[in-house]
Amino acid sequence: MPLRPILGEKLRAALALAPGTFTRRDARLPRIAGKVHSVIGMRRAGKTTFLRQLVAERRAEAPAGRAIYIGLDDDRLAGMQVEQLAALVEEHYRLFPALRKRETVWWFLDEIQLVPGWERFVRRLLDTERCELVVSGSSARMLSREVHTSLRGRGMATAVRPFSFREFLRHRGEESFVQAWPLLPEQRSLVEGRFREFLAEGGFPEAQGLAAAVRVELLQGYVDTVLFRDVVERYRVTQVEALRWLVRHCLRNPAGRFSAHRLHLDLRAQGHGVAKDAVHAMLAHLTDAFLLTAVPLATDSERTRNSNPRKLYPADPALVGAFDTGGRGHAGHTLETVVLNELERRGATVGYVKTAEGFEVDFLARGPGGGEELLQVCADPTDPATLARELRALDSAGCAHPRARRRLLVLDRDSFPGVDTPGIEVQPVYEWLLAGGGGPG
Repeated sequence: MPLRPILGEKLRAALALAPGTFTRRDARLPRIAGKVHSVIGMRRAGKTTFLRQLVAERRAEAPAGRAIYIGLDDDRLAGMQVEQLAALVEEHYRLFPALRKRETVWWFLDEIQLVPGWERFVRRLLDTERCELVVSGSSARMLSREVHTSLRGRGMATAVRPFSFREFLRHRGEESFVQAWPLLPEQRSLVEGRFREFLAEGGFPEAQGLAAAVRVELLQGYVDTVLFRDVVERYRVTQVEALRWLVRHCLRNPAGRFSAHRLHLDLRAQGHGVAKDAVHAMLAHLTDAFLLTAVPLATDSERTRNSNPRKLYPADPALVGAFDTGGRGHAGHTLETVVLNELERRGATVGYVKTAEGFEVDFLARGPGGGEELLQVCADPTDPATLARELRALDSAGCAHPRARRRLLVLDRDSFPGVDTPGIEVQPVYEWLLAGGGGPG
């Protein structure tokens, strides 16, 4: 069937697209004109819904015909060429000739990576028409570094991650409970209960409210899709079983310190003959696909940073439980995962700290404004020895980073005994996430 009638049909459907119902996301495009905005992130994190949110916002403030969403993953468009994208634009201006050269049109093109040569099209469109462009697609082809390279500096990336805890509450219609601080006792009880649910359910939109067994199957399926489509197919990885072992090992040991050398030895012990360079490459592919985040040692020396192991965290706390076959729980490391993901949402540069006395602090976060914060995460500091160790670590790290704000984050208020800690703020993780005053800078 010729593609032109199908493109016309999709354009008419796009113009008639109802706003729909969705949970509003907190991600925002930077207000910079003349750029191609790429929406990136792990599969199933909600990129398409985010684009629809943006369409609804633009249509609320602009006349008809100025905000167009086109999904290009329609099987009828298989084999589509870049010239046909240009025909789509021409068809739009035939319907709205008064807009051409006079009004800015917003184009939202989802799964655009399926059209070979799309980069040339969007550059030409920016140069010849009054428009703004937002593109999105699978992480296999829309990684931020590739967008910047292929668009020659004209790309701006916005990451869409699984729900934050605030978005998790919003999805349930309960965000209003946390609009004012301090929380009332009944509000605090509800939020603490929901936070424990968040640690188990995580923030993938499709996983919300599912039974545990169904959720685990769904999340494991997500990881398999990332593994095969974003790593194996893209990079032509042949040692698939070694890659699967590596993924399972990292997800079962969240917040663990990993080096390519150590993983190489572990893989060999499991009978996988994988070169060390291949292990380096696999880890890079998994972080590029947004499945894992690697946190380096916080140091100004690149050589020292590269010679020390990195700590690896999954994209969502629920992935910890989905791959925890030993029933260990990992409560502390799941909390660390939540904190790390929130720091990334806030645009912080993050490393972990090793002090001269041998203590370790989970995160040193430098915010976009230049402020620093030392964050130690502890699920249960009620044991006096555990509490003393965590506070000593923060004190020790504070000597090396005297301008950094020091904070001990705990599961909830009942888990902290109320010990006076001069210079160290103690706060439940959920409060730090919601109160808005916890980010560096």
